[in-house]
Amino acid sequence: MILDAGFFDTLSRLRIAMGHKSSMNLTGNRKSMQKGSSTEFSDFREYMPGDDIRRIDWNAYGRLDRFYVKEYMEEKEAVVSVLIDTSSSMNYGMKKKSVLACMLAAAFSYIGLNNMDRVVVYDMQRMQTPFVAGSGRKVLSRLTDWLERLNFDGKVDINEAIRQLPAKGQGVTIVISDFWQESFLAEGQDTVEKLLRFLDYRRQKAVLLHVLAGEELSVELTGTRNLIDMEEHSALRLTLEDSSIRVYEKALQDFIMRLKRECARAGAFYAVCNTQTSFYQLIFQDLRMLYDI
Repeated sequence: MILDAGFFDTLSRLRIAMGHKSSMNLTGNRKSMQKGSSTEFSDFREYMPGDDIRRIDWNAYGRLDRFYVKEYMEEKEAVVSVLIDTSSSMNYGMKKKSVLACMLAAAFSYIGLNNMDRVVVYDMQRMQTPFVAGSGRKVLSRLTDWLERLNFDGKVDINEAIRQLPAKGQGVTIVISDFWQESFLAEGQDTVEKLLRFLDYRRQKAVLLHVLAGEELSVELTGTRNLIDMEEHSALRLTLEDSSIRVYEKALQDFIMRLKRECARAGAFYAVCNTQTSFYQLIFQDLRMLYDI
């Protein structure tokens, strides 16, 4: 996973859009509905016994002959949860999906940390032992070490992993996966809807980053092949010809469109992240709607 210092410097200009106002009782760079003591003015209200007299607006007193105090928006820390699918299927591709997943996790963790958000990164197979980054930029080297030690093997139940997220108030939950899971692929099942409904119940802005290998999006294999399921280890002998490739590509596009529709209906963010796309293009162009700049 190679991300240079110049890339991270460019990331410093970005901030993940929350889609709502945070209510965490922690100090940070997010604006809360609660009134506090930051320097951003919010409103006036009439003075009440116990208010800090330093907040009295003497100009208003001179005009109205009544005491009014200034209120300010309080700065709050948001929680950014990043969940990485570490199933075997993520190891596929000349440019592996697992590598892109870790790069995306590092980039969005950095954006959160740079804005003094609290970042927690989860291996979806080991939800009880996440990387808790706290806040601030100095933890980035420890995070990249943690990401490089992830083991992409076995299976992941995405919905079950998300249900293990601790309730921490409003925030952003970023799910990075290829979503090659039977319950997601099967037509007629409401797996995606349930996932998004649960995150909405938890007051999370949901972000689904659909990581796919270039070879999955554009099939170039031909002839008779033995296709091996990386998670089930079962094999399927298949002759790849134009008609079968067209059937596969239509089914994939239908799947992508279904995820996109469900996310749009729920107010969630969805994007396909192609392993063969420039990482700079992914972060600064394809995912630009995610940011407050």
